[in-house]
Amino acid sequence: MKNITIIGGGILGSQIAFQSAYCGFNVTIWLRSKSSIERTKPKLENLRKSYIEAIELMDKPEGKTLNNWCRGIALKDEFNKEECLKKVEEAFQNIKLELEMKKSVEDADLVIESMSEDFNAKKELYQKMSPLLPEKTILVTNSSTMLPSKLAKYTGRPTKFLALHFANSIWKNNTAEVMKHETTENKYFDEVINFAKEINMIPLPLHKEKSGYLLNSMLIPFLFSALDLLVNEISDPVSIDTAWTLGTGAPEGPFQILDTVGLKTAYDIVQMYVKIPSFLAPYNFKGMSKLLKKYIDEGKLGKSTKEGFYKYDNKGE
Repeated sequence: MKNITIIGGGILGSQIAFQSAYCGFNVTIWLRSKSSIERTKPKLENLRKSYIEAIELMDKPEGKTLNNWCRGIALKDEFNKEECLKKVEEAFQNIKLELEMKKSVEDADLVIESMSEDFNAKKELYQKMSPLLPEKTILVTNSSTMLPSKLAKYTGRPTKFLALHFANSIWKNNTAEVMKHETTENKYFDEVINFAKEINMIPLPLHKEKSGYLLNSMLIPFLFSALDLLVNEISDPVSIDTAWTLGTGAPEGPFQILDTVGLKTAYDIVQMYVKIPSFLAPYNFKGMSKLLKKYIDEGKLGKSTKEGFYKYDNKGE
């Protein structure tokens, strides 16, 4: 693989693109509109700054601790500050932003779909993109909840389709969950695992489909529990986060994580559960939906807009 196309320039889409370019791949991001391009450019600029800050820290004694070392940037015994900084600049300069779908995928070895958690939107995208893809192209979804088998028939290449899901801040949290479905050929499963290694990820293979994969099977119920405490007026975000961070030693609480993931993504996931009858629902999903919608309508999407459950400065602090 050499030519990688990312579908969507959101939080994770832009991160996957930057990390792939940093590791020497030719990267194109396909975007729906000129306004999407204008929203993606600042994300790439912020990633450039984040990588540079991480590299500068990694060059200091305090940066060599487990919590501060960014494994996606370099292994400790392979770290060279100047080489890493050079790779950051090359990645930033070489990522292409493209509006024409045919042009964006015409020579792609791998296409990574990283759109919002909207089944119909993904379905329509695959149906539109399918006839444009070269025979060689492997297609993966970065969906955090949807099973690839539910989308495979719309791709035109079910044997070459599977899931590749990343954790947020992938230059530091360098895991990649690789999940196949029943008709995925093993050779393509293995190729995607190898690609994950080539962009400095630790591949985590899933041999059976599981909604939520590994990370989100544990993370989503955790975030639901926190939101449930808030919408039922049990407590406030700061107190809930403090209970978690001080009680477990974790660096971030659930509402800090939600701001990083993005409240639009959280809302899309909650919408999948809203129609569960209240007497069967384990959480107050309707209350969560109403609360998140209010934040979204006010433009408070999390760190990407400098305000969500918390307010942030230009450094995202």
